[in-house]
Amino acid sequence: QVQLVESGGGLVQAGGSLRLSCAASGRTLRSYSLGWFRQAPGKEREFVAHITMSGGFTYYADSVKGRFTISRDNAKNTLYLQMNSLKPEDTAIYYCAAKRVGPDYNYWGQGTQVTVSS
Repeated sequence: QVQLVESGGGLVQAGGSLRLSCAASGRTLRSYSLGWFRQAPGKEREFVAHITMSGGFTYYADSVKGRFTISRDNAKNTLYLQMNSLKPEDTAIYYCAAKRVGPDYNYWGQGTQVTVSS
């Protein structure tokens, strides 16, 4: 079992930056691909970014490409999401997730709220 805990959310003005962290316990994250998702009020959860086990490849939703950067520190068992040039439409609860193989993420954090004011 992997336990994931997000932190770093908060209230920020449009154009500002936040850095989210996702700390893992229970097992090392080295064997997991990791992702960030978000869910805005009244909307379905959506994909934000993904990083492979080694960190060699990253993928982003078009809506965040060029503004967000996903990274991982396997030695610290931690996943990050650097968010720059934030927009009000980025307001959501952000979740980190982990998976071993296949398309489905097996482990999820509890989420951290990000609110961007205009």
